[in-house]
Amino acid sequence: MDRIGSLARIALIGAVIAGASYLYVGATGMSGPLAVAWKGAGVGLLAVYAALQARSTDGWLIALVMTFGAIGDVLLDAVGMTPGAAAFIVGHIFAIALYLRNRRRRLSFSQKWLATLVLPLSVLIAVWSVPQDVRPTVGIYTAFVASMAAAAWISRFPRYRTGIGAMMFLASDLLIFARMGPLAGSAWASFAVWGLYFAGQLLIAVGVTRTLAENGNP
Repeated sequence: MDRIGSLARIALIGAVIAGASYLYVGATGMSGPLAVAWKGAGVGLLAVYAALQARSTDGWLIALVMTFGAIGDVLLDAVGMTPGAAAFIVGHIFAIALYLRNRRRRLSFSQKWLATLVLPLSVLIAVWSVPQDVRPTVGIYTAFVASMAAAAWISRFPRYRTGIGAMMFLASDLLIFARMGPLAGSAWASFAVWGLYFAGQLLIAVGVTRTLAENGNP
């Protein structure tokens, strides 16, 4: 393994350690700069992992997706919901561009229907879950993340990594909104939100980078 490959592997291992251990922050209620940095470290190291292997437009796009995910993680806690959501939207736009550039040539009937229905159903679930005054904002954001998940599902990247990972990301966000309504006060939801989100980002990053590497154009 060359030096860059070794550094990428170290970054990936570090990302898994940082992301998994962040559950400790949720369990203890830790706050402050250390907690914010800890939160950003997981996906931030995934961005480093992707960037170290980037050799093409698609490789840099997945690095940007992870970069803006990490920025969103930090901004959510350090500044607030709106700046954090804006960073995630930028990341979703890069992700949609990546997936549409790599659209699967042939889709089964069920794959087409899933990709078609995930957007309206997700928006409906999200706006139903939150108070009326924030429904427009929540609906717009959910449209971006659901479009990202749908695009990932119809891309050439492996569904059991990138596709499932994108759906886990979407499920995490829907749980966030559910905590504003029917799941308010549910302790398990907080752990599920982070677990689904980070595992989803990990699957997305690994699925895309390994597929690009296998095809000789990371």
